[in-house]
Amino acid sequence: MKVLVVGNGGREHALAWKLLQSPQVEEVVCVPGNGGTASLERCGNLPLAIDDFEGMSRYALENGIGLVVVGPEVPLAMGITNHLHSQGLMVFGPVKAGAQIEASKAWAKAFMEEVGIPTAKAAVFTEATAAKSYVKSQGIPIVVKADGLAAGKGVMVATSLEQANGAIDAIFQGQFGSAGNFVVVEECLIGQEVSVLALTDGLTIRPLLPAQDHKRVGEGDIGENTGGMGAYAPAPIATPDLMTGIQTRVLEKAIAGLRNRGIDYRGVLYAGLMIAPDGDFKVLEFNCRFGDPETQVILPLLDTPLEELLLACVQQRLGEMPPIAWKQGVAATVVTASGGYPGKYEKGKVITGIKEAEAAGVTVFHAGTKLNQQQQIVTDGGRVLNITSTGENFEQAIAQAYRGIKSIQFEGIYYRKDIGHRVLK
Repeated sequence: MKVLVVGNGGREHALAWKLLQSPQVEEVVCVPGNGGTASLERCGNLPLAIDDFEGMSRYALENGIGLVVVGPEVPLAMGITNHLHSQGLMVFGPVKAGAQIEASKAWAKAFMEEVGIPTAKAAVFTEATAAKSYVKSQGIPIVVKADGLAAGKGVMVATSLEQANGAIDAIFQGQFGSAGNFVVVEECLIGQEVSVLALTDGLTIRPLLPAQDHKRVGEGDIGENTGGMGAYAPAPIATPDLMTGIQTRVLEKAIAGLRNRGIDYRGVLYAGLMIAPDGDFKVLEFNCRFGDPETQVILPLLDTPLEELLLACVQQRLGEMPPIAWKQGVAATVVTASGGYPGKYEKGKVITGIKEAEAAGVTVFHAGTKLNQQQQIVTDGGRVLNITSTGENFEQAIAQAYRGIKSIQFEGIYYRKDIGHRVLK
């Protein structure tokens, strides 16, 4: 089978890498891909924009693509699945109506309240004065969110009125583009975040291993929000009892609620949850796709062939599949970023040491990279590489990831040196 993977990040490199481990997958084509996917055996890049749905469908039909796997949220929110379905192609990823669960935080909040999914108290605003008045009435700390897609950066946990008001102004003044048409103001929950990614065919929903991301750019979880600076799995805080509660109180309610709205949701449903000190939980947000960098620590531990699970979702037979099989051990990944990220950063910096790092026992998933005209790997984004390792325990896996990073160099390289600090304690 030939598979087309849409996207150019670390998540897509990890998806291609995992798919190619199956003898049933003869070739993977990534659109547009990155320097890492260009270097994989039996994998190639197709230089199309992720919103060129017509170009992708034409290529898929002409080249016998058996499955399209959509990585990023933007094409899903734009309706790529609907378009490819209209051309008779099999697609892993929800239709446009389902992608609203990530594309609009206001929509998702109303949905959660309607179906009884535990979530933080929130209010939605269309202009700044009312939002600021609400913040003042609720008190600090408080969370201010851009409504739409903002690449993981449209959230401010405000610890002062000035911060909250500044975030409201930034959103309405267009810092996050069309994501700033609405502002969601939400109570600030205390605890630890956990990411639960689940596969669904619209009828059955099965969680993957729980993971913990590190959203803040700075060590000690300070500074601006990013797309994620590192992750590990399985997250110990998500105990079997907790996962049972998440299955019944969140995942199954969500799929039933979507179905009741006439939405046939097939793909990943990703619940970002806050686990309170007393063990209770609430949903912070839903995403409509594989998480990044969570995918980079979940897939190395997956024992069931990935394409079997994805096809079962697309063909609505997930309930017939045996339980998902997992390898023993744990996984961790550390993100190396361009200097200045998540703000302004330069591109085109030559990267060295990737082969040396992999020789030291890590897997390097490329995120913001490309091949230049001299066939050198150069930086091409904010998050550049994911240095990923598995081990019997977190001490081993995390230490090996950091040993791998020592080999890698590019101008302005930045990474957090405390990934996994919660589990190492």
